[in-house]
Amino acid sequence: MSTEPVIVSEPAAQAPLAMPMQAWLQHLQTNRRYAGHTLAGYGRDLRRLAELAAQARLPLDRVANGHIRQFVARLHAQGLGPRSLARALAAWRGFYQWWVPQAGLPGNPVAGVRAPKAPRGLPKALSVEQAQGLLEHAGARAELHRADDPAAVRDAAMFELFYSSGLRLSELTGLDWRYLREDGYESRSWLNRAEAEVTVLGKGGKRRSVPVGKAALQAIDRWLAARDALLPPAAPPADRAALFLGARGRRIAARVVQLRLAALAQAAGLPAQVHPHVLRHSFASHVLQSAQDLRAVQEMLGHANISTTQIYTRLDFQHLARAYDQAHPRAGRKS
Repeated sequence: MSTEPVIVSEPAAQAPLAMPMQAWLQHLQTNRRYAGHTLAGYGRDLRRLAELAAQARLPLDRVANGHIRQFVARLHAQGLGPRSLARALAAWRGFYQWWVPQAGLPGNPVAGVRAPKAPRGLPKALSVEQAQGLLEHAGARAELHRADDPAAVRDAAMFELFYSSGLRLSELTGLDWRYLREDGYESRSWLNRAEAEVTVLGKGGKRRSVPVGKAALQAIDRWLAARDALLPPAAPPADRAALFLGARGRRIAARVVQLRLAALAQAAGLPAQVHPHVLRHSFASHVLQSAQDLRAVQEMLGHANISTTQIYTRLDFQHLARAYDQAHPRAGRKS
């Protein structure tokens, strides 16, 4: 990830963020390797805090716990939902946790403040049949266009790997084709073909290794055989190392992955829009349906808290309920 200074986009009518806030965002980028979209979101939440403090005529180092509670109540009254409030509080809490010792403040004013609870919706996941159909369609396209369209071969490998290993989008685009350390570049995430696994740097700089299935490995092998067709001779080390390349031979962008998957899903006749996280959700729910091992799924997904993983047990229950309705002669709930 780039270590250039963080720039938070500012409308012309608004003043820049306070220097401590800018310094914290720079710390997250340089030392914690936070993704650009996460930093941009934190920047927006810090702006809310700065505006609320200014309206209360409070410098940031005089904001107290009671003020934070008032700020949350005001944002909630303005229509900000529980999830947005929770995200804002996380940003504020993280900022003050970092700034308190530097500024000599008595404590973190956000400590103990919680957002209103929101009902937790189920993540969208494909059925096993839909996931199989999507990947079979990608494989057929790759086979048909192997000689004239390396991107089709790449797409089949990308989406097989998504479903095989439950990766986040940023984790997939950050993968290198193997571990490399050369020309001032060192891999942070990479494919270990010999061990049939990928090692990825996930949220919060946490590294984990995840197995890669046979179908995904075969698709990756086909892509690696075609990859050099997209790699320019003078590519910089970070692009030479990248497992997946875009049309110009640079490390593939997240937006390109999203668009290619949406187009593939439409071509495969899936009824709903499919984005990369749907494949991650599908991986989790399908593994749970088969293995019933919540801890293993938690480790593979890289969830810090098992409660995040437990939501997939509700998807698993829905699957079992549908099977019961269809199979039990006395269910009496068939639709």
